[in-house]
Amino acid sequence: MENLNLPTYSFKIKSDLQRKLIFDSIRKKYVVLTPEEWVRQNFIRYLVEEKKYPASLIAVEKKVDVNLLPQRSDIVLYNCNANPVMIVECKASKIKITQDVFNQIARYNMKLRVPFLVVTNGLKHFCCYMDYEKKSFKFLEDIPNYQSIKDL
Repeated sequence: MENLNLPTYSFKIKSDLQRKLIFDSIRKKYVVLTPEEWVRQNFIRYLVEEKKYPASLIAVEKKVDVNLLPQRSDIVLYNCNANPVMIVECKASKIKITQDVFNQIARYNMKLRVPFLVVTNGLKHFCCYMDYEKKSFKFLEDIPNYQSIKDL
């Protein structure tokens, strides 16, 4: 798989018929290794190992109903009170981060109302802080670590 703009991690990968599968440590099962899944699994490891998010407070492909339609958010992170605090939308590395991608994560956030939104294709990462009182947002230089948002 392609090198990403993230630290290098090792994964459990196996073949099943003509597909490659990667072990998802959050869902505790092997899933089909697509280019988007490669970004998601690397980003999960980045959040756990570099940003120190507890794996037990991460949900993968979390169901979110948007306008009565079921959607799945790639990654949702929770604080120590089990409140969602961050949504991460992952795209394959060949997919450009466009306004449509930000619109997609914004739709998920209409339901969850988290303070942090992250969009990544594994090469470029964008993080926004949502200020609901001021009805504004601000792009951040870096993704916050767990310690800084655990009590939000």
